[in-house]
Amino acid sequence: MTKEEKNNIVNELSDKLNQASVFYLADVAELDAISSSKLRRLCFNKQVSLQVVKNTLLRKALEQADGEYEELYAVLKGNTSIMFAETGNVPAKLIKDFRKKGTKPALKGAFIDSAIYIGDNQLDALINIKSKEEVIADVIALLQSPAKNVLSALQSGGATIAGLVKTLGDRPE
Repeated sequence: MTKEEKNNIVNELSDKLNQASVFYLADVAELDAISSSKLRRLCFNKQVSLQVVKNTLLRKALEQADGEYEELYAVLKGNTSIMFAETGNVPAKLIKDFRKKGTKPALKGAFIDSAIYIGDNQLDALINIKSKEEVIADVIALLQSPAKNVLSALQSGGATIAGLVKTLGDRPE
């Protein structure tokens, strides 16, 4: 690979890193061709971009990118693939589902909205991260709950008051 080709790859990766709010670094070594193809298909179906990268080129791209990625430099050993996604927990769920049949891919690290997670032991924590849409839905549900309680109290209380007024009105003087 020529120096110009390497520079192009670094620049492309750096641009992707600048645009991404979520990316995972994973080890997909030891996957045979069939398993690798299944993983790529699963990534495509979940709208996750999977790319195998050279560690030195990825490190240069991380250094060139706008974010603070120094903590990820330590995991750039061995085979590394980078997974880009729109939602923070989708790659973690994908990795966990795929690993039901084996031990790979192994999570090396993840970057989610300026937070860095290092190590495969972080996989369960990453799965539990809520997406922006899930958080908004939770907030709306919390906001609607008191309003629903007030409305139901008013409606049930209205029937009680109406019955009381009717009873008082029907009573002989």
